Parts: sequence; C-alpha cells; structure tokens
Amino acid sequence: MAKKKKPDDEVKHRPADPNVMGLHPEVLEQPITETLEINYMPYAMSVIVSRAIPEIDGFKPSHRKLLYTMYTMKLLGGARTKSANIVGQTMKLNPHGDAAIYDTMVRLSRGYGALLHPLVDSKGNFGKVYSRDMAWAASRYTEARLDPICAELFRDIDQDTVDFTPNYDGSLMEPTLLPTTFPNLLVSSNMGIAVGMASNICGFNLGEVCDTTVAYLKNPGHDLMSTLKAPDFPTGGELLYDADELAAIYRTGRGSFKVRAKWRYVKDENLIEIYEIPYSTTAEAIMDKVAELVKTGKLREIADMRDETDLNGLKLTIDLKRGTDPDKLMQKLYRMTPLRDSFSCNFNILIAGMPRVMGVGEILEEWTAWRMEGVRRRTYFVLKKREEKLHLLQGLQKILLDIDRAIRIIRETEEDAEVVPNLMIGFGIDQVQAEYVADIRLRNINKEYILRRTEETSSLEDEIADLRDLVNDPGRIKQVIIGELEAVKKKYAQPRRTGIVYEHESETAEPEADVPDYPVHIFLSREGYFKKITPASLRMSSEQKYKEGDGPFLQWEGSNRDELLVFTDRQQCYKAWLSDFDDAKASVLGDYLPTKLGFDEGESPLWAVVTGDFAGHILFFFENGKAARVELSAYQTQTKRKKLTGAYSDKSPLVTALLLKEDLEMAVTSTEGRCLIFHTASLAPKSTRATQGVNVMTLKPKYQVADARPLADTPIVNAARYRARSLPVAGALLKEEDRGEEQMTLL
Repeated sequence: MAKKKKPDDEVKHRPADPNVMGLHPEVLEQPITETLEINYMPYAMSVIVSRAIPEIDGFKPSHRKLLYTMYTMKLLGGARTKSANIVGQTMKLNPHGDAAIYDTMVRLSRGYGALLHPLVDSKGNFGKVYSRDMAWAASRYTEARLDPICAELFRDIDQDTVDFTPNYDGSLMEPTLLPTTFPNLLVSSNMGIAVGMASNICGFNLGEVCDTTVAYLKNPGHDLMSTLKAPDFPTGGELLYDADELAAIYRTGRGSFKVRAKWRYVKDENLIEIYEIPYSTTAEAIMDKVAELVKTGKLREIADMRDETDLNGLKLTIDLKRGTDPDKLMQKLYRMTPLRDSFSCNFNILIAGMPRVMGVGEILEEWTAWRMEGVRRRTYFVLKKREEKLHLLQGLQKILLDIDRAIRIIRETEEDAEVVPNLMIGFGIDQVQAEYVADIRLRNINKEYILRRTEETSSLEDEIADLRDLVNDPGRIKQVIIGELEAVKKKYAQPRRTGIVYEHESETAEPEADVPDYPVHIFLSREGYFKKITPASLRMSSEQKYKEGDGPFLQWEGSNRDELLVFTDRQQCYKAWLSDFDDAKASVLGDYLPTKLGFDEGESPLWAVVTGDFAGHILFFFENGKAARVELSAYQTQTKRKKLTGAYSDKSPLVTALLLKEDLEMAVTSTEGRCLIFHTASLAPKSTRATQGVNVMTLKPKYQVADARPLADTPIVNAARYRARSLPVAGALLKEEDRGEEQMTLL
C-alpha cells in the first residue's frame, strides 16, 4: 500500500534536518515567497505610503510633520528660534531621528534655495543647493521660523478642513494633509525614492500655476500649455523649449527636458562668468568635468577655471586663451559638461493612499476635487457654528420678553442644579439655551445688551442661508477657490527665474573642434551607396566596386567636416555630417543611405550635395518644364535636425538638380528631342524651399523635360541655335552633330 502523503502545510513548516541541511536544530525552513510577504512587503508599503512619495498637498510626511510642529510652536509670524529646538519638538511626530529632521528643514529653507518659494525663513549657514561640498551648520547654530507663505498652507486648519490622526505613540494629533490654498504640489519641486518606484516632480512658477488652475476651474478643457509655459527652477538657467516633450510631460507625467547654464563674456578681461546653472547639477561637478577635459586635452581654449561664489551668489569664472571664441567654447561646454543637463520627470503621487503617475491635467483635477471638499468642510464647520450661535440668541430673545421673571426664577430656586431646568420650564427653551442665559453676567442683564445681541438674529439667519447655499453649490465653491488663488498670486507670485529658449533661438554649434579636418573624396552610386575615401586610399586603389546593375552617379571633393544633403523622391532632405561616415575603400560597396539615414519605407535618394559653407544655390528642374533656384542657406538649420520636409516642390516630378556656385549657361532637353540654352542669371533666387519655380521650357502634351546640365558638359556645337532670348520657349530640335555619340540622358 502506498504511503499517505503529508499535507502541504505540515511539510512546509516541519523542522529542518540539521544533518541534511547543515543548520542549527532551532532554524526552521521558510519559503522565500513567505519571507517577502511577511518581512519585506510591510517595509516596502511603509516606504511608499508613509515616507518617500508626496501627496496631493505637495508634501511627504516628513515635511508635513516638521511644518505642523513649527506652526504649533507659533513660528508663523513669530520670532525665530534655534533649529535644534524645532528638531526636538518635531521628534514628537517624526520618529526617524534628529539628523533626518534637520536635513528636511534645510531643504525647505530660504538659505539652501532648493524651492522657488521657501517655506522656512532661515538664519545662519544652511548650505546651497548648487554646491555639493558646502555643508550646512549644525542645528544648534542656526535659527528658523515659518515663511509668510506658510499662512496659505495652514489657513483654516482649525476649521475641520482636513482630517487629523494620532501620532506614532498616540499622545498627539497631527494633520493627514495640509489645507493648501494653491497647488503646492506643482510649485514645490519634490523627489523621492521608494521601493520599486520613485517620484521626481519639477517646480512651476506660482503665478503661472495659479492662472492655469483658475483657467482649469472655469474650463476643464483649457489648453494647459497656453498658461503653464514651462517648469521653473530656483537656480535659474535656461530651459530649451521642446513643445512635444513638454506636451508629453503635461499629458502623461513622464518625460525629460534640457536646462542649460547662463553665462556672460567679460571682454576686457577675456573671461566667461557662469552665474546660473541647471537645478540638477552642482558647481563642483561642473568644475571636476572641465578639469578632466582640460587634462585630457579635449579643451585647449581654457587657461584657468575657478569658483568665485560669494555673498552675491554663484559665479564660476573661466579664463580664456587668446583668440578663443567664447560662443563656440560655451557650445562645446554645453555638449561635454553638466552645464547643460536633463531633468527627468516622474509625477508619481499618492492619491487616497495609492501611488499614481499623473499628468498636469490629472493633478489639477485631483487637487480641485480635494480642495473643493476642503472648502465645503470649512463652510459646513462655519455653518454649524453660526447655527449654534443663532440657537443661543433665539433663547436669549425669549428671555427679553420678561427679564424680571427670569431673575425671579433664578432667585427663588434653592439648588444650583435646578436653575437650568427651571429656566427651561419657565420659558420653553432647551438646555443649551438655558445654560447660556444662566451664565450671563449680572451687569449684562439690561435691555440694551439683550436687544443688541438679539438684533444679530436676522443677519445670522441671512448668513446661514448663504452658507447652506454655498455648501450645496459646487459652482460657488469654485468661485471661492478662484478668489483665493487670485489673492495668492497677487501676494506671493514672483517673475520666472528660468528663461525659456525656443528652438529657433537655440544655437547648437556642431562639434567641429572634436572632428578631425582632412580632405576626402565622396562617391554616390545610382542605387544610393555612399563612400567616403581619403586621397591616400584612393591613390592606392581607384577602381570603384558597385553592385550588379549599379554604377557611378555623383562625385565630390570636400572636407571631413562638411555636411551632406540627400534629396529623396518624397520631397524630403536628409542631413548628415561626413564625419558620421567611416572612411572606406574603393573596393567596398559603402553605406546604403536609406538605411544609414533612416529613410521612410519605400523612399529613394534622387540627388545629393556636399554643402561646405552653404554658399551658392540649388537649381531644381522638373518634368513640367519649370526650374527653381533656391538658396543653399535655406537648408541650413541651427539645431541638429536630421530631416527636412518640403525640401522642394511636389507639383511635378524632379528630373535633376545642380549646385550652382556661379551663374552659367544651362542646356535643357525634352523627350521630344528639343533643346534650349539659357543663362541662370535670368532665374531669381528664392529662399522658400518648396517654391514651384518659373516656366523655362514650354512642352507639348505627352512630352516632358528629359535632362538639364551645364552647357560645358554637353556635346553641343551650334549653341547659338538653341539660346533663348526670353523664357519660356519650346526650344529647337537637336541636330545630329549636337547630339554627340548618344543623346543626353540623366545618369
């Protein structure tokens, strides 16, 4: 008979055999899944929910506990006190130790400068956010109090606007959230690393946030980017504006953008002063990177760099060598050092105890709903107070009918405990009203006092009716919030600190200094295979290799630093630097341009050119007989764009193109066998890439332009026969002697 198997739970919890496992007899087996569930998950959830992720008021628990402690210490509007005193008091709410509490205070302080609107008004050395090595003084040496803007964080906190919960030992009550009157979550930057998730929220300008929230309350479909221009940082700098990136951040809560330093050139001393740097880096990190690049020989333009930060603020000074172009050097520093840095956004926020990654629109939606509930609770609290007061005054009004009788009841009552019941019976009032009447002082038992108090009844009734309407009207609650936001903006808003640099203003110099400059020969085949060959390699072997059916198309001489423009059959122009291609040999096929440059599917190259200094023009000849002369500089861009759409007109197929350095005579032939010769000076240059051009050759139906090339490159002998006196013309039929060995065709 087979042995009966033990139940799974019995097997799972049986003692380990020390002889088999090599363990102590008291050690028990425990599956790793059970260890994670029992030991690790509570810790992970605690970090996520109670420590690292901010909530809808914009604070983590450590921030909230510190600020509320300072509020209860009456440090809002009061004198500063020693930071050590604040830290000690905060430990009643925050059990994580004095060092962590003081670090939290430092980050919120005005002296440290990590927030656009500091919440702690500090005195003493609190370090600087832009310095890695500038340590802050110990808490016994510094002083602090709440900044005036904190009045907007605690407004009406004693009017049941938020819930309170016991502290860790149950001895005190603390708020679960702070009733902020503005979306502090979007104003105060915040970063936190939890278990398995993180949060990184950039700050926005307070005035822009208030305007955006007001516009959102009025119209939930409001275009956020029209009022919330871009993030703003306390360290200033310049934000490189990318509408698509910011739109993605506003929509999803994830993404990144670039911020760069601000600088000025002091011509008299031939030096550069950097006075604002990206929020995500430090002065020491920048100097270390520059020193490394100078040491390795990658920065030869710098003579010296030093930190001249003083009481006036940050200043990094770079001494330049003679002849150095400061603009080109700064573009190089932007590329190679943290002077231009990325800020990655991850708007992960706790909503009702659950972490959620939300875009700006969702954040405003959640904040609005939360704030409306807070205003409703505050209004309801005030309503109850007014109703209680009205109830008391209604009782007092009944006493007014016969004050002498009230006095007589009190005088004739033998026991103190019977005074209130006797008043209740005598005037038909309830216990609360009777208590109120019984507690009136003797000097106030006069008609003037009682009449003055009871006159409040009508105004109270009107106020109560208004408050009841407010509680039940979401539209009016929104108007209250709008009024508060406008007041906050008027009182606390500041100009933007981080400038916005739009794409057309952003000068992105190419890395010429990092690219070797040497002559090269360029070859392009008919099917789009590209080769860059050095003169030395070409001398060793000049026989070009092509695929079967392929052959030579275009050839140039240029520099390794030149730019390549490739025009395709879909009116697009792809841009690349010759330095992006490896030096090749004549015996290889080369790089296939559609793959190398990332052409769209099915797209083919039609023509290409090496630009040099972007001087000259491009002549486009179309099948319909038109020709367009476009300035080559129209294809020059300040940014590193790799593809230009609308590179030439799409009204007719392109026959050929030509780089025109100086005016010359062109010979144009048609499929009918006609030819015309004209001088390119008769074509006016255009700066618009997609221009249709002008009509050069008139064509009969079913015929089109077959080729166009410089007259010097044709076998035409009788040039005078084909010259046009004016354009457009049909041209003359080619004679046999002008055809050469074979008729001109497009290679």
